[in-house]
Amino acid sequence: MSSFAQFTKWLRKKQIQIEVTFAVYMFTPWEKFAFYSIVFLLFSLTFIAAVLYLPHHVTVLAGRVWYYINGESIDVAASARGAVREVLTSGVLDATIPIVTAAETPLVKAEL
Repeated sequence: MSSFAQFTKWLRKKQIQIEVTFAVYMFTPWEKFAFYSIVFLLFSLTFIAAVLYLPHHVTVLAGRVWYYINGESIDVAASARGAVREVLTSGVLDATIPIVTAAETPLVKAEL
């Protein structure tokens, strides 16, 4: 049995499991359509929200963890630039790769 056929069989098994668990098998065709449309909409919105907002939220949490551990705020972008500069100047990468350096002082000073 091919992997595609196995995947199709597994997917059908999961659909039957959902239909039995939530009693969707008793719905009429238009009720099934409405139910699956709402489920698809909710999962899609959740996925889009996770993709859009989770990375920013993780950086905010990392900044808070840094503050709680060290007692001082950290500029995440400046810290990332410093880490990249350290890796690039440590000789880990090949010397033929051109290195672009950023300005030492930020153009806009952030005040909290």
